[in-house]
Amino acid sequence: MAKTLYDYWFVQFDFPDANGKPYKTSGGKMVWNTELRREIPEGWAVESLSTWINNDKSGDWGKEREEGNYNQKVYCIRGADINGLNGKGEVKSPERYILEKNLFKTLDPHDLIVEISGGSPVQSTGRLAYITEETLHRFDAPIICSNFCKAVTLKNKYYFYNFVYQWNAIYDAGVLFGYEGKTSGIKNLLFESFVTSYDTQIPPTELAEKFYEFMKPLQIKKEKNLKENQELSSLRDWLLPMLMNGQITVKD
Repeated sequence: MAKTLYDYWFVQFDFPDANGKPYKTSGGKMVWNTELRREIPEGWAVESLSTWINNDKSGDWGKEREEGNYNQKVYCIRGADINGLNGKGEVKSPERYILEKNLFKTLDPHDLIVEISGGSPVQSTGRLAYITEETLHRFDAPIICSNFCKAVTLKNKYYFYNFVYQWNAIYDAGVLFGYEGKTSGIKNLLFESFVTSYDTQIPPTELAEKFYEFMKPLQIKKEKNLKENQELSSLRDWLLPMLMNGQITVKD
C-alpha cells in the first residue's frame, strides 16, 4: 500500500490537487527541469540530497563486556542487521558497552542508518535502515550503529518516508555503484560526494506531511508485529530444547 501510494504521488505525480483530483492526470502544470532532465510539477524544488540532511552521527563499537568507563549498555547495528531492522529477517545486533561521553551517538526516532562500508561485487554499499519510536521498543537498551555505518538525521521529520523511498529507489537502480571507493580491499560509500552531487525533486511540505501521516500508523503496526515475532522466536528457542530433551511435555 505504501509503495503504491508513493509511486502514485511522487513518481507519477498524481497526488491530490486542490480539488482532490489526480494532479498530472487532471492537467496539473508540469515544467521541464534541466538538472533532472524531466518534467516535474510546477512549484516543486530541486536540490541535492544533502539539503534534506541536518547532521550525521558516526558509529561506535565499544567493548564486548562492561569494562572500566565503558559501562553504557547499547546494541550495535551493523550492516548485517539492516535487513532484519527493516523486517526482512532476524536482528542479531551484538550487545556492547560504550563510554558515557559517546551516548550522543545513540539513535533517535527519525534517524536513518546508511551502510558505508561492505557490499559485494553484486551488491553496492548504501543499504538503508530507518528508526522510529517503535523500532527502539524492540530493544531493551539504546542502539547505535557500527563504525561501518553512518546515522543521518533529517531537517524535517515530515520528509522522513519520502527520503527513505527516494534513497531505496536510487539504491535499487544501482546508482551507488558509481560512488564507491576502496581501502584495504573494502568498498566504501563516498557518502559526502554522493549526497552533495545527487539532485532530486522535493515536494511541498504539506504533501510530504500527508504522506508521513499515512505512513505512520502502517509503520507502527509493522513494528509491533516485528516485536511480537521477536518475542515468539525467543519463546520458541527457550521451549524447543526442553521439549526435545524431555524436560517438558505437551499434553492433549
